[in-house]
Amino acid sequence: MTSSPLDTARKLAPLIQSHADAIEEARELPRPLFEVLADAGLYQLVLPRSLGGQELDLPTYLLVMEELGKADASTAWTINQGGLFGAFASPRLPREVAREIWVDTPRSVVSNTPAPVARSVPVAGGYRVTGKMGFSTGCRHASWVAAYAQVYVDGKQRLEKTGLPEARYHMVPVAQARILDTWHVNGMRGTGTNHFEVADLFVPEERTFLRTAPSQENGPLFQILHALLYGVGDAAIALGMARVCLQTFSELAGSKTPRSMQALLRDQSMIQVNIGQCEAAIRSARAYLVEAVGDIWRDVTSTGATTQDRRAELRLAVTHSIRLACQAVDIIYNAAGASAVLKSNLIQRHFQDMHVMTQHVQARLSYYEMVGKHWLGLPVSPIDL
Repeated sequence: MTSSPLDTARKLAPLIQSHADAIEEARELPRPLFEVLADAGLYQLVLPRSLGGQELDLPTYLLVMEELGKADASTAWTINQGGLFGAFASPRLPREVAREIWVDTPRSVVSNTPAPVARSVPVAGGYRVTGKMGFSTGCRHASWVAAYAQVYVDGKQRLEKTGLPEARYHMVPVAQARILDTWHVNGMRGTGTNHFEVADLFVPEERTFLRTAPSQENGPLFQILHALLYGVGDAAIALGMARVCLQTFSELAGSKTPRSMQALLRDQSMIQVNIGQCEAAIRSARAYLVEAVGDIWRDVTSTGATTQDRRAELRLAVTHSIRLACQAVDIIYNAAGASAVLKSNLIQRHFQDMHVMTQHVQARLSYYEMVGKHWLGLPVSPIDL
């Protein structure tokens, strides 16, 4: 009997945890661990079934990412980023090109970059692209990188039909790009979110696509705004990490007697209040996220579309879940005292990882304002939700 994706994540969690220190030290996943995860299909959880992927439903995907977040946030982040970019890019490329990239290439993961900072020039049969691009999660294990560029003709930006500058992805074999060692950070170190660059590289037309190109897949997963799918994974990872952080603190509280005190941490009333606050924050955030995901999934599976209300609900649930998870980790870190500053203490890693996650676009405080505007009847662009 084939294991479910959730069972697979739980089965691999101890292996991931055993590599946590090595992941942190190397600032990337050890190659043997990456290969195990890839062979288990974790990078193809949301790839279209038409390409041999699992095209997992969103409520189950949330649970899988939560389990992986409990094991190691950096590992879970690489799976979420790599897998969801495949779900976004593959339906916007010719089918034979998508198969070449995600099926014919063993253990294929495509690492992308969030902003079109490169420069692309049309030439016969394709484009020549040049640029240095950042925040490319997992690029050292990627088989391909997606160079994201604005297109220039005769020195001027080419515009799309919307009047906006044309932003185009260029699929590049990783051997044709140069990976730059730039990911020197305190948290989420193991994501290996380095820069890469290409110089006057020819990319055939068929290996490029517009950011705004329509998806060729019609399944419910592909009808949800892609930024929200990323957000669901990010929030689930944050909640999984916060849960393990609380468990780690509970073990510490049962064995540590703070200096100048006679009682264990767990016997102090303020610590008991802290535990209650964290439990409430994590559980309420998780319940809100699960509800919002369930609501939008029911809509999209029954009607084939989402509404602005549902997108607003999910956007708020994503951002608020990450923020509440961070609040819980902060309470735990402060309650743990000097023990939490040690590199060997898992609470320290959770604290650092969480505070990198809150700097990510999915946790922006401005989303509270955006959703508030929507509920007050003020205009908000659908793309923002």
